Amino acid sequence: MFTTLISASELARAMPDDDLVIVDCRHDLQLLTAGRAAFEAGHIAGAVFADMEQELAGAKRDGAGVFLGRHPLPAPADLLDLLRRWGVNDGTQVVAYDAHGGMYAARLWWLLRWLGHPAVAVLDGGLQAWSGPLSTAAAADRAPGNISARPALAGSVDAATLVANLSSEELTVVDARAPDRFRGENETIDAVAGHIPGAINRFFKNNLDADGRFKSAELLRAELAPLGDAASAVMQCGSGVTACHNLLAFEIAGLTGARLYPGSWSEWSADAARPVQRG
Repeated sequence: MFTTLISASELARAMPDDDLVIVDCRHDLQLLTAGRAAFEAGHIAGAVFADMEQELAGAKRDGAGVFLGRHPLPAPADLLDLLRRWGVNDGTQVVAYDAHGGMYAARLWWLLRWLGHPAVAVLDGGLQAWSGPLSTAAAADRAPGNISARPALAGSVDAATLVANLSSEELTVVDARAPDRFRGENETIDAVAGHIPGAINRFFKNNLDADGRFKSAELLRAELAPLGDAASAVMQCGSGVTACHNLLAFEIAGLTGARLYPGSWSEWSADAARPVQRG
């Protein structure tokens, strides 16, 4: 069972397998059709495509019309239905990949752990590390899977928890956005520039070596441990996607218990009553 990363050679040896599901998570936050177009142009044989906007995220507003962020968590029942359509069973090994250092694949990795499914891994190095042929064919039909919701292996916190933390300071908020966005110097993506007061910046790309693969567990542990107890750490980013990259890095390092703030900066900054820090 692979629970964090899988190498391209390990994946090649595991194929084909009736209980292996490979998921292409390529996406572009600025061009929402780019991921599917890239998938149709060529993907790992047998892979299915995951739509970040429609399948790996839920409704942007709750029943009262309150904005929940750009990529709120999908309803667990909807996510289970999706996984069953892909043929995922309780024992299925799921492998997620993208072409962006894992920034999108890590979201699917976290979502499956949130449902209690441990056998999910990110292809280390992404599609660039894959030396096998690519396919333009649709995945063969599979029998519907029977994956069930089990006790969660990953946790989350809401905005109210982090508002309370402004006073209690019991949690360490780690922001995965690029440093200029964190400091409030780039307003091209974020409607409001800045970060949650007291947050620490850990740009998700710092988890990778120059070749685009994750750093070793030992090196990640040395870099992440100074951030404090993982059980008190909350990962956030612009909208709860790249924050999962930091969560994966913590897990690789053996630092367990960190949680996700799904709404992240897009939700936090949508309420003018919540304070903003810059610099």
